[in-house]
Amino acid sequence: MIKITIPEPNVVIKKGKQVGEPGEPALSTEYGFTNYMKVARDKGGIFMFFDVHDQLLYVGKARKLRQRIRKNFEDTVSPIKNHRDEVYKIAVCYIEDPVERDIYETYIINKLQAKYNIDKVFFK
Repeated sequence: MIKITIPEPNVVIKKGKQVGEPGEPALSTEYGFTNYMKVARDKGGIFMFFDVHDQLLYVGKARKLRQRIRKNFEDTVSPIKNHRDEVYKIAVCYIEDPVERDIYETYIINKLQAKYNIDKVFFK
């Protein structure tokens, strides 16, 4: 039997008034998240969107995390486009291996029963 554990997040971003570090470029305030700069531009991994009650809303994976997370808040075809206001916290885990990303994403979706993931769901 294979034992999988949910990785600890490398970066956690919370909604609210956030101020960037001196010398950083101007920060986006899209849907209350201002510090996307904390997410590495060139790293791959998984991201998890949580609501204010720490309930998992959505899990995704990406080869370039920062771009993918921002796209979820800007895109008209995003799976969470109608639920963006519910997102309070974003947890990011850096995982470079694409196969591991896929395994973690599927495992987390089913273990924590992500509310808005409709594919890769086995718990219904």
